[in-house]
Amino acid sequence: MAKMKLTTRGVSSTTIGLVVVLVIVVVAAGAYIAVTGVGTTTTTTVISTVTTTATSTVTAVSTSTSTSVSTSTSVSTSTFTSSETTNTNISATLLEDGSSLLYPAFNLWIANFSQYYPNVHITTGSGGSGKGISEAAAGTVNIGASDAYLTISQANANPGLLNIPLAISAQQVNYYFGSGNALNKIHLNFSASILAQIYNGTITTWNNPQIAALQSASVAAQLPSTAITPIHRADSSGDTFIFTSYLSAGDQYWNKTYGYGTSPTIIPSGVGITATGNSGMLTALSTTPGGIAYVGISYLNTANQLGFGYAHLQNRAGNFVDITAANIQAAVNARLSSVPTNETASLIYAPGANSYPIVNFEYAIVKTTQPSASILAAVQAFLTWDITRGNLGYFLLQVHFVALPSAVAQLSLTQVASLHT
Repeated sequence: MAKMKLTTRGVSSTTIGLVVVLVIVVVAAGAYIAVTGVGTTTTTTVISTVTTTATSTVTAVSTSTSTSVSTSTSVSTSTFTSSETTNTNISATLLEDGSSLLYPAFNLWIANFSQYYPNVHITTGSGGSGKGISEAAAGTVNIGASDAYLTISQANANPGLLNIPLAISAQQVNYYFGSGNALNKIHLNFSASILAQIYNGTITTWNNPQIAALQSASVAAQLPSTAITPIHRADSSGDTFIFTSYLSAGDQYWNKTYGYGTSPTIIPSGVGITATGNSGMLTALSTTPGGIAYVGISYLNTANQLGFGYAHLQNRAGNFVDITAANIQAAVNARLSSVPTNETASLIYAPGANSYPIVNFEYAIVKTTQPSASILAAVQAFLTWDITRGNLGYFLLQVHFVALPSAVAQLSLTQVASLHT
């Protein structure tokens, strides 16, 4: 993909109402948003108790007040139950591939969807967002997964291709100073400009005065002269898309010189090392003391287990903010009114004092025209399930995603309803 430069163009002037819905998982009586029909109004139905494996109650992502997303407790998929009846009338085999950021969520969703649609068999992959988009366009997969929305050129080349938000994610910036190093437990401050200079090869050591200037005096004094090794994706990646979108939004030189996109060539040649997929980024970082990497939030638990540090990032308001659910939600709220009907929208570098700056929709990329009635029914059933049941805090807490606001969920359901044979 050719590089893109960030501009102030709007993808649409269509405005939707500002509606913020808290998805509540109630103590001793779980709740979910049930859709009475594709494209219809949503209603709330009480279905089950949802608890963590440690028996503590799961609270909704959108109401989290914790100081760090990393404190969330994981839950087991095996305890989720629904009042929905089993549907054996829909029978099909679906292929999905693409975003490695979405991959953990898809695995959770598919495992539970299959309990109610036992004759729909879904194979999922994590080949990267670029692969998800290209294979969906070519028709070699039924559903492409992407952190990146369709560009204007992609949409023009594939007029029957849709990008449908399924949930909301974010991206962390991780670093590693070696096992046992105290700096791994400190949230270093980074701006888009400093990260841009690291990833274009200008800033090369951790004790660089520009990095030190963003930290407290006590933290700055601990920064070593160790070389920085920036790690970036070798595959066509939505994570690269949203990371370089942040760099473009916050650093004029990066925007003018490199732009943003899914292609690994967006990162200057010869800078740092490469890895494939989010799992590969974590593996590379674990063996690279002095390394820094951008990683999807669905891998936050693994990053914590490996002992990595993660940054507080400077937002549009100039504040250094944590990657909490509340700060992710603040970014969503700030951009909600500008989401167009085709849902091609960026949540990067949103305004607001608390807005986390790298937030994005997670997209299903699908063709409007489906190859058969059975495939159509299966794709619509699965995507509808993802947008409704899949947006429960029960599932989203496990990957640290945030639920779609009801207005955006309705736009997604309308797109799903538009699919046909």
